[in-house]
Amino acid sequence: MPDMNKDIDNKELFRMAVAAEKNSYAPFSNFHVGAALLSVDGRVFTGVNVENSSLGATICAERTACTKAVSEGVREFTKIAISGNGGEAWPCGICRQFLYEFAPNLRVITGVDEDHLQDKSLSEILLDGFRVESFE
Repeated sequence: MPDMNKDIDNKELFRMAVAAEKNSYAPFSNFHVGAALLSVDGRVFTGVNVENSSLGATICAERTACTKAVSEGVREFTKIAISGNGGEAWPCGICRQFLYEFAPNLRVITGVDEDHLQDKSLSEILLDGFRVESFE
């Protein structure tokens, strides 16, 4: 786990996503995806895609990372880096909406490699995202 006081730059977060890919389980698509989700307190939660013979049971890397974070009590995030087969991969529609629930202003980082990254806001790539306001 990184130093909680250290600001993680986009390149470093992308490298973490690429490294996570080695644990991906993608026997059907052979498209291995890794994600690295940065929380506001500086923790990074990684995730990978896990495919399943029942295709609807497949889970994307972005939702895996977010689910890990939420299961640890973390619900505020600043950015996520995503890598597919070592390069560019944007979140699918389900993942965009899933992440929007927790971080409408999330920065999404991906690219062909760490020297050619794109950085967009989640609300930019998910127009008119929605969430039910909390009753807390």
